Amino acid sequence: MNSIRSALARAILSPNPRLLWARHYAASAGGTQPESVAAEMVRYALGGDRPRSSPEEAMRILEQGASNLQGGGEGSAEAVGMIMLAMSTLLYRSGRRQDAMEKLKATQQVAPSAAFRVAAWEATMGLSMEAYQDINTSVSPDDLVDLSIKDDNMKWSNQDHLKSRVNAIKGLIALINGETESALFFDGYKDPFAGVGNEHTENAVLSYGEYLHCVGDYPLATQMYERVLETTSMEDMSGNVLAACNMATEEVSLGATCSYGQLLSHSGKFSEAEDYLTRALKKAEEQFGANHPKVGIVLTCVARMYKLKAKSEGSSSIMVQEGLYRKALEVLKAPAINSESVSRLMDWRDIISLARGEYAELLLVQSNRKAEGERMKEWAEDAWRNRRLSLAQALEFSRPSKLTVVDTRIGRVI
Repeated sequence: MNSIRSALARAILSPNPRLLWARHYAASAGGTQPESVAAEMVRYALGGDRPRSSPEEAMRILEQGASNLQGGGEGSAEAVGMIMLAMSTLLYRSGRRQDAMEKLKATQQVAPSAAFRVAAWEATMGLSMEAYQDINTSVSPDDLVDLSIKDDNMKWSNQDHLKSRVNAIKGLIALINGETESALFFDGYKDPFAGVGNEHTENAVLSYGEYLHCVGDYPLATQMYERVLETTSMEDMSGNVLAACNMATEEVSLGATCSYGQLLSHSGKFSEAEDYLTRALKKAEEQFGANHPKVGIVLTCVARMYKLKAKSEGSSSIMVQEGLYRKALEVLKAPAINSESVSRLMDWRDIISLARGEYAELLLVQSNRKAEGERMKEWAEDAWRNRRLSLAQALEFSRPSKLTVVDTRIGRVI
């Protein structure tokens, strides 16, 4: 491992690194020499090797790599595309969502193939959903591309795995927009597993699984979640460089683990649910740090599992639930109840409103805290903006066709 890091450092800092690339990567499996080098740079910069480099060092590595690879012959355009996608992911992880979106737009403009353009578009839509931007299901990967630079080689509509990725994002958009036509985007999935593991369709399968989960088809949703988890646990998936930002492989793995934990909870399998949600919490903490909003999102799902378990067993876990909701809201940096922040667009609005609504229900059953619960409930109802479910429906578990599923990738209730 140290020899790889050393070789990368020498290659990056060398004014003419091609000789070093040839020496260390000529035997790499798959892809051209520049693509192999770019993939190693991406793994190193984004933490595929441990310990992780600092964000500043990682960005320097990627910028220098893109500069050195530019115009380097066969495979160089693809290599630069990989690095640009990785740069957008690094910006996103550093909390610079808008900068990440600008980098994705730039990636689309110079995309060497349809696969890169779809990957950049998929991530752009993911960030737009996370940011609560208004988008509709008519958007396509062509929307951000200057039509004057397109050619016939950029067509993607006849490639099934790319169509699956595009349609799945449109289905996810339809779900959060409360559109009943969301099912149409998943119609025609003759084999939803086609391409999983080698065509970067894990995001599509996860979104399809969440759709099935939302409408109460637990058996088929289970198949989707389990297949995604199986695929993303494979060692070679660490090199998936055709996905970015909140649609990157690590995010998909976290999302599938958390969504499966929620499904098991909805199925009354609380021991298994606790296991998967604990795994999701560990993944979130390892990938993002203990105080990242993704951790708060998973904590909210854990608290909801305990709520449903207590209801099912006729027991009480008020103290456990309250502790989890308080920690989740703290990590999510929820505004104070008496602040005016709710009137503005705030990050993680769905999750904060849901957690506050659940927390309010705990307080309302305690006579000495009822007034506090009423204020919290009012705040949550005012902040709630979900188009598919009312807050009351989101807090209720009894209707399988109106289930609340939290998507950790975009931090939304779907």
